[in-house]
Amino acid sequence: MAMVLVTPASAGTTLGASAAEKGRYFGTAVAANKLSDSAYTTILNREFTMVTAENEMKIDATEPQQGQFRYSQADPIVNHARTHGMQVRGHTLAWHGQQPGWMQGMEGTALRTAMLNHVTQVVTHYRGQIYSWDVVNEAFADGNSGGRRDSNLQRTGNDWIEAAFRAARAADPGAKLCYNDYNTDNWTWAKTQGVYNMVRDFKARGVPIDCVGFQSHFNNDSPYVSNYRTTLSSFAALGVDVQITELDIQGAPANTYRSVVEDCLAVARCNGITVWGIRDSDSWRASQTPLLFNSNGSKKPAYDAVLAALNNGTTPPTTPPPTTTPPPTDPPPTTPPPGTGACTATVTVNQWTGGFVANVRVTAGSSALNGWTVTIALPSGATVTNAWSADRSGNTGTTNWTNVAYNGQVGAGQSTEFGFQANGTAGSLSPTCAAR
Repeated sequence: MAMVLVTPASAGTTLGASAAEKGRYFGTAVAANKLSDSAYTTILNREFTMVTAENEMKIDATEPQQGQFRYSQADPIVNHARTHGMQVRGHTLAWHGQQPGWMQGMEGTALRTAMLNHVTQVVTHYRGQIYSWDVVNEAFADGNSGGRRDSNLQRTGNDWIEAAFRAARAADPGAKLCYNDYNTDNWTWAKTQGVYNMVRDFKARGVPIDCVGFQSHFNNDSPYVSNYRTTLSSFAALGVDVQITELDIQGAPANTYRSVVEDCLAVARCNGITVWGIRDSDSWRASQTPLLFNSNGSKKPAYDAVLAALNNGTTPPTTPPPTTTPPPTDPPPTTPPPGTGACTATVTVNQWTGGFVANVRVTAGSSALNGWTVTIALPSGATVTNAWSADRSGNTGTTNWTNVAYNGQVGAGQSTEFGFQANGTAGSLSPTCAAR
């Protein structure tokens, strides 16, 4: 699909208009329930030329019951965008997160068939209306392995990502098809290299991938890095577009926002930038004040820095940059031998001011598990607000987490994961695991 760049009359004075002058878009995440807020839509309509549905196109929203598709949340966003001359990024088709209950309990062939049907039905519904789709979201594991995330989708076979992309291409040949992930900003990270190697393989084998999305949720624990431009240009050199898809920066430092924009403008195949929300009060990380507008809708210094960077930038040549040779990476760590206990649990934490996300890995010992329970003592003031891939008892203090239907059976020495989001400070979490 060719991108039709909308250039409002006020070229050079709004984000979308200035980006369009450089052959880019500037977008934002939109929530359907805020389209009735006139202050919100005034900024949206004035500043942005691309929108992404924040949650309304995810699997649980569009197929709450198997085979029963619902677009009543997403259609108003698409209609608003198209009515006001904006384009739409579709987010997201296949993901381990925000699966409806019926999908969470599926495995194997049944899940693969259901996933492909979901991709086909949703993309067909919006055929001709979507600029680019995040076909697959967050399929790679955090940490130093550079490998895939363990999920029910991954367990249908390592070709599940490829299958999703082929189904999306068949349903809408005109939309750009993207892989989207977080913590892939640093070129030297194993996760970044894992995604890079997958994209390189897909391009070599003719798998229909057109773009890679970088969420770029920068905060004090995962800051902007000076090699960010190298990452963007290296992926672009594979023959794919790159898009900054969910940008927010803790505290909204003007200089960092400026650097991100300059990095995109320096890469010919960086199509555009989407910030993950309009006002700080609209952000999923509101306490971090990470966006370009205060909660009252006034422009922040970061807004001025972004606009200046867009206006001062030059349109780069259309030829892609030379191929960058990936740096050598350390070999993946060897899998430790199974322990003698029934199971162990380890946790990684992404902390920001006022909240955190914890990902917990459950590993079986010398014998396979048919079920597990993890106990985590949360620090005072920490409250769980969201969780996935586990049932829980309690939101504060000592919490117990038990497997759901699809991840209770874990082979000897093998692992599965669950996670949760919470308000407060994580401190030093020390999960314990017991077989059920």
